[in-house]
Amino acid sequence: MLFTQEPFCKLGIPFSIHQQQSKIDQVLIHQQVELLEVLTGFETQNKYEIRNSLGQRVFLAVEDTDCCTRNCCGASRPFTLRILDNTGREVMTLERPLRCNSCCFPCCLQKIEVQAPPGVPIGYVSQTWHPCLPKFTIQNEKEEDVLKISGPCVVCSCCGDIDFEIKSLDEQSMVGKISKQWTGLLKEAFTDADNFGIQFPLDLDVKMKAVMLGACFLIDFMFFEKAGGQDQKAGVW
Repeated sequence: MLFTQEPFCKLGIPFSIHQQQSKIDQVLIHQQVELLEVLTGFETQNKYEIRNSLGQRVFLAVEDTDCCTRNCCGASRPFTLRILDNTGREVMTLERPLRCNSCCFPCCLQKIEVQAPPGVPIGYVSQTWHPCLPKFTIQNEKEEDVLKISGPCVVCSCCGDIDFEIKSLDEQSMVGKISKQWTGLLKEAFTDADNFGIQFPLDLDVKMKAVMLGACFLIDFMFFEKAGGQDQKAGVW
């Protein structure tokens, strides 16, 4: 496979990802507004621009689902999200299986697999059961726990950002955060096109930086994707 050969691969992941992620401590994610979805409410494939701290686009994320799945399953839908570099080459794939969207069923909680290159898992994001808080565990390719993510009890805001804190395994120290950024009253009310920012340590393993992208997209679908004309602000709680 082309992606597993130099110069496109380094440290087990595509070179383009390693080149971009190894020297940054912040990523910005901007969901593109789909005009058809705004006018008709018909759920279309999500598309995101992934930018560096200077606002330069480094990757494009494109949802790969069929029409029936998007409009029948809504925000709970399983999906494949393909991450493309600026040449159009697929360098990373995110796979979300169909899972239960209720905290009453802790045996079948949400999960996403991060592959880089496509077909080679480098990490996972698994929802952790909690009666009140949205919690997740970031795992490596061996499904060993590496970091924790904890969100607010009420996942909604007015004129402010919503932060999901990235913490150490003992949850005693904060090492970064995933922020749902306030985009303005009109955009928040009439579209599900969201902006996110991810902050992490500069020296964090590049694979874990890539897995945090997966965490961000899972959080977006779980808590901020509209379903049937209604916001999922309450998430699964």
